Amino acid sequence: MIPFDPSGAFRPGTEGHELRRLAVRGAAATVSASAFALAIQLISTVMLARLLTPTDFGVVTMVTTFSLLLVSFGLNGFTDAVIQFEAIDQFTASNLFWLNSGAALVLAIVFAAAGSLLARFYGNPLVTNVAAGLSVGIFIASLSVIHQALIKRAMYFTATSANDVIGRAVNTVTSILFALRGWGYWALVAGIVAQQLSVTIGAFWLCRWVPSLPRRTGNTGEAIRFAAKVYGRFCLGYSTQNIDNLLVGWRFNAMALGFYKKAYDLFALSGSQLIAPLHNVALASLSKLNRDPVRFRRYLVNALGIIAFVGMAVSADLTLVGKDVVRLVLGPQWSKSSRIFELFGPGIGVMLLNGSIGWIHLSLGKPGRWFRWSLVELAVTVLLFGVALPWGPEGIAAAWSISYWVLLIPAFWYAGRPVEFGLSALINAIWRHVSAALLAGLASAAIIRDTPLRYSPPGAPAALWAIIIDSVLFVTVYLGTSIVLHWGLEPLRQLASLLRELGPAPKETESAAEAVRS
Repeated sequence: MIPFDPSGAFRPGTEGHELRRLAVRGAAATVSASAFALAIQLISTVMLARLLTPTDFGVVTMVTTFSLLLVSFGLNGFTDAVIQFEAIDQFTASNLFWLNSGAALVLAIVFAAAGSLLARFYGNPLVTNVAAGLSVGIFIASLSVIHQALIKRAMYFTATSANDVIGRAVNTVTSILFALRGWGYWALVAGIVAQQLSVTIGAFWLCRWVPSLPRRTGNTGEAIRFAAKVYGRFCLGYSTQNIDNLLVGWRFNAMALGFYKKAYDLFALSGSQLIAPLHNVALASLSKLNRDPVRFRRYLVNALGIIAFVGMAVSADLTLVGKDVVRLVLGPQWSKSSRIFELFGPGIGVMLLNGSIGWIHLSLGKPGRWFRWSLVELAVTVLLFGVALPWGPEGIAAAWSISYWVLLIPAFWYAGRPVEFGLSALINAIWRHVSAALLAGLASAAIIRDTPLRYSPPGAPAALWAIIIDSVLFVTVYLGTSIVLHWGLEPLRQLASLLRELGPAPKETESAAEAVRS
């Protein structure tokens, strides 16, 4: 796409029915891409878990706990500013490009130099090498941030989704090839940098735009202030999400962190593949409805209902089959991860709901409120981690699940106040799904408790059969319970309606979408 016209104004514009259709089509593209990304990630997880050791994963995690925060410097900030602003011109975008790239170069150099400090903190000299390798990716990733943001602003989500999937595939292939050659933890480092390079090249190819030299526009300062608030909030959220890795790596060792991280990856994978790809779609759509509170609330309620319907089922099912998932995906040598993963399970569904909090704050142009809430979120999570640390990685996993449930109600109460989105609307949207998942999970566990599947041999085939049979039983009970609690097929109708909208577009809508792409 060519994002700007000859005058420097942003080209694409959508509204009304076209906006809704493009939003749904964008959601379809991102969800479809997530399915491919999930398959790629599973292949990577299965193979690398058998080629590398828990210590290899632990050493790299010690460094990525910090490096990913720097990689996200512009990605979480300038991206949201470019998408959310009512108007953006090529000169403001150019200023943001040079500012982001220059800051990333400085951060990359500083991070490489700080590798020895991290090594002393963790008591592991290998950390210095990993920090030097990953610092290269910090700068590479920054070059594509504004290009990707412009594509997302145009709601050209099919292209960005495909680019992300290709990047994941490059990461997987690179990591596996290097692991087969015996490179150990360097295989993971090479895969990460290769993915960042792939995504950057793809973004340049998709967005045919060359930044101009910096100049005054009158809008750059406002964009920087908005981005700073978003990134400040991201830093708090990131700290909340990653302080567990920091504590486990510092208190225990790289091997313990490796077992914990793989369990967490399976936990986060189930959530991120469902909610993360929809973030930019939801943000772009809700941002265009922020002056119509009635429609805003209606769209949000519908989204929360569908998230809860799917997410609570995934949460209960993965709690039920957690040990078998670890046996199948990671192999018997990762058995220490199975108990950790089971304790993560009850938090998956509510994690998805909490993930939509940012949609409200950012679409309303209130990053400052999100930042203030993140302070509360960080304080509560750190407190729970501190209490749970004596119980090791298992205690940290349990604390994670508890934190999401503790924070759910106050998070939506605070976020929804500007648009009068009350707690009654949230509870009405999700309580039946929560109850159905709990009842179906307990009933399924009672049914399978004394069956031969509980005492099956440790091999992957037995684990696969256990997952299939237990999951079919759970889904059957869950759907039946949902129908009873809703006094009908309403949740299934909503899901079916969404799936129909994700299907082929009418010719006129395809023409509109084509106009946007051009």
